[in-house]
Amino acid sequence: MPTRWIHPGSDSILCVFWFLRLPQLFSTCVAFSLVADMGTLRGAIGNWSMSFWCVCFAMTLIISIVDLRNLYYDFPFYWHNICVTYACYAALICLSASIIYSITYVQFLPDHPYRDRAIAATAFSCIASVLYVIEVAGMRAWYDLEEIFFYEHTMSALLKVLETFVAGVIFAFLSNTSLYLHQPALEWCVAVYSICFILAAVVLLLNLGEWEYMQPRPFSIFQLLLTLLSVLLYVSSMVLWPLYQFSEEFGGMPQRFMDMSCVDELSYNVCDWDQCLAVAILTAINLLMYMVDLVYWARQVSIGTKDVSSAPDSVWSYPVSSQSEDIL
Repeated sequence: MPTRWIHPGSDSILCVFWFLRLPQLFSTCVAFSLVADMGTLRGAIGNWSMSFWCVCFAMTLIISIVDLRNLYYDFPFYWHNICVTYACYAALICLSASIIYSITYVQFLPDHPYRDRAIAATAFSCIASVLYVIEVAGMRAWYDLEEIFFYEHTMSALLKVLETFVAGVIFAFLSNTSLYLHQPALEWCVAVYSICFILAAVVLLLNLGEWEYMQPRPFSIFQLLLTLLSVLLYVSSMVLWPLYQFSEEFGGMPQRFMDMSCVDELSYNVCDWDQCLAVAILTAINLLMYMVDLVYWARQVSIGTKDVSSAPDSVWSYPVSSQSEDIL
């Protein structure tokens, strides 16, 4: 039987809902409710964090409804791979919101009931992040699917999730178009981030859609070439972005005090120079992950691995059944 038609029992689904999904819904709901109640004092960072918590709440609610109503039988792919993928992103989103919200906003608030609400929202966001991590790590055990291959439990999948997530954070900073519209080289960097994000997202979707098991050509070679292209593109951005942002010779500002938007130390908004620095750091992080990904796929191709799902690189080293090797 194809693994896409193998699903957990109703008892397992109810167990996951009561012990994981319901606490996730409660935590994210409380987090964005506390911040929303602060009104205009929540600031731009508060709006950004609240929107992320709202998205996590809505997606968790949709997934819960699909599971409880057994609607996953209508999907042409293995539904629970999508659930694990979403849980990975939700864990990263809630963790990032907790860190950024506390560092750039909460610490500047004076002693006031609003500060207590902001701290409480951060705490519930951290709790939600932990709950999503538990879901990712324990999906097999919770659903009693030890024999089923989960794509997100492989090193390649985790790298793709991290690559696309870091790119998403970069895009959040690049929403300030004044950072790059004045220089064609910086516009090229934005194009690089977009191209690499699309390539990583396409690979992730193809794997979740079980495409590599329907094609005669080795899927590992395809992923190796795309990763190599992404590495080369990111190398160009790693050179151009800091050069044009922090070098006076190319019109950049090497020191933070040179940026007038950074004068107000009590500002709740991240100034332009800090945003440029954040993009440079995130570019280096993503380049490192793409290089690790490139080494991984070079190894897969060199040893002649054609079925990535049965490779011994699974993060938790779960066995893969012969049934799951045929379709997943």
